[in-house]
Amino acid sequence: MSDTLRALLEARIARALTAAGAPDAPPVVQPAARPEFGDYQANGVMGAAKRLGRKPREMAEAVLAAAELDDIVEHAEIAGPGFINLTLASKVLIERVQALPESVLAPKAPAADAPRVVVDYPSPNLAKEMHVGHLRPTVIGDALARTLAHTGHEVIRQNHVGDWGTQFGMLLAYLREAFGDADVDTLEHEIGDLEDFYRKAKERFDEDSAFADRARATVVELQSGDEDCLAFWRRFIEVSLRHCDTLFERMNTTLSRSDVMGESAYNDDLAAVVEDLEQQGLLTESDGALCVFLEDFRAKDGKIAPLIVRKTDGGYLYATTDLAAIRHRVGHLRASRALYCVDARQSLHFRQVFAVARAAGFVDDTVSLEHMPFGTVLGDDGKPFKTRSGDVVKLSDLVDEAEDRAGALVNERQPDLDAATRASIARVVGLGAIKYADLSKSRTSDYVFSWNAMLAFEGNTAPYMQYAVSRIRSLFRRADVDPRTLEAAPSIAAPAERALALLLVRLPETLEQVVATGQPHLLCAHLYDIAVGFSTFYEQCPVLSASAPLREQRLVLAGLTEQTLTTGLGLLGIETLDRM
Repeated sequence: MSDTLRALLEARIARALTAAGAPDAPPVVQPAARPEFGDYQANGVMGAAKRLGRKPREMAEAVLAAAELDDIVEHAEIAGPGFINLTLASKVLIERVQALPESVLAPKAPAADAPRVVVDYPSPNLAKEMHVGHLRPTVIGDALARTLAHTGHEVIRQNHVGDWGTQFGMLLAYLREAFGDADVDTLEHEIGDLEDFYRKAKERFDEDSAFADRARATVVELQSGDEDCLAFWRRFIEVSLRHCDTLFERMNTTLSRSDVMGESAYNDDLAAVVEDLEQQGLLTESDGALCVFLEDFRAKDGKIAPLIVRKTDGGYLYATTDLAAIRHRVGHLRASRALYCVDARQSLHFRQVFAVARAAGFVDDTVSLEHMPFGTVLGDDGKPFKTRSGDVVKLSDLVDEAEDRAGALVNERQPDLDAATRASIARVVGLGAIKYADLSKSRTSDYVFSWNAMLAFEGNTAPYMQYAVSRIRSLFRRADVDPRTLEAAPSIAAPAERALALLLVRLPETLEQVVATGQPHLLCAHLYDIAVGFSTFYEQCPVLSASAPLREQRLVLAGLTEQTLTTGLGLLGIETLDRM
């Protein structure tokens, strides 16, 4: 069971509800809406009283009388018709704040029975360069993987790249035609711009029927294991993966080449998947194709949306590969949970795939398969974000522009810095800006891409958050104090001190929510509240001018704030700076 303050309070209130005659009433403990209401508010009493035919306030009084809260709460009161307001004991709050570095901020090593979680992201198509559509799965998936690993889960990253199928027949046919026996170095140079290479191959495919026939024949050769064809394919895939590797490194992700598990990896299992579906009596032939029809996907017109697992020509589809991937992740990797960070437009696909996997017995009820859908990155016109010429924005160009724009801001604000320092700051601020702008929005929502908004030093932005960290580090430089040498307990006597301390100790509650829901914006919102809380504390509670021992006590609180913000931003894949 969780040992967060919220969880402890909920457990005590639950026992008290049982003692008061409402054993089935779920307690709901949440942060108080306003400071004057205390630190937490317990709900659920009114619902229990209504079901039992009792007066809510009397029920609340019975719950409080039965609750064993003296070691956690210093003040509890009944408000309104039956809300219970709880104020934490100062001793508990101080102890929790002091324990943060070891209990929350340090990564938790997975226990022997730790949940094993597969995180599937960002799954680019290796036929093309990564574009703005890959921004969200990359940063969302990486933030979830980091947070899960930090909180003690055993995380297995899976980059399910598109490296197989019809489009590769077209590309390989063009590769053979254009370059023949060219050596690898020449080939890498020629495929250097993958988008341009794909465009040329597509033009040949569309304009030349003989070439299109060769491309289709090449697909058959590839899928049948022709060595000559596979050699060209391996060259192309290697060049494509190097593009991805470079970009993942630039974007400060935790992905590595060892995380790649492409569609091709499951090729040998596809026939077996179809055979097993047949043995389970799930397959129906429809116009020559093999499909699975499940009642759960019957539309209003009475027709069932099928999941096609083998085409009329005998070829397999994404659904077949995804089913094979589930078998691998559950059977071989022994995952108890799998998160798929894929565009919301694929929601029906994943609902069907997950349902078929369960119907076929590929996965049981002990395993959770979860689609983590996300919205679209929009331009100012409310349409999918593109270049002025209407082309899809390459992700590498987006990162370049982020650094350039951040560099212009750095040059304006800090012209005296040397070029290397300005470039380093621009990289961290620029990349942090596009990541945080994405992660701070609800995963399921679309959002408008705005350079001005994401690079602003005010509001819920990466520059504001990074500046809060550098501001605290500057405070310690001016104090000429190493925060690691401080031993005093933090002061929480002033309202701004207590409010900041309370935000810090609520971090594990937020991390639990992110892990449970796959919503990184909850962490962004909490970190922003901490940054704003520190600003209020700094304005209302003098630090360096305070006399001993208050000066050290406030420095301790500032140091814990810096550690918390740095750790939280790190879980989002965002770096911090000593100076901005």
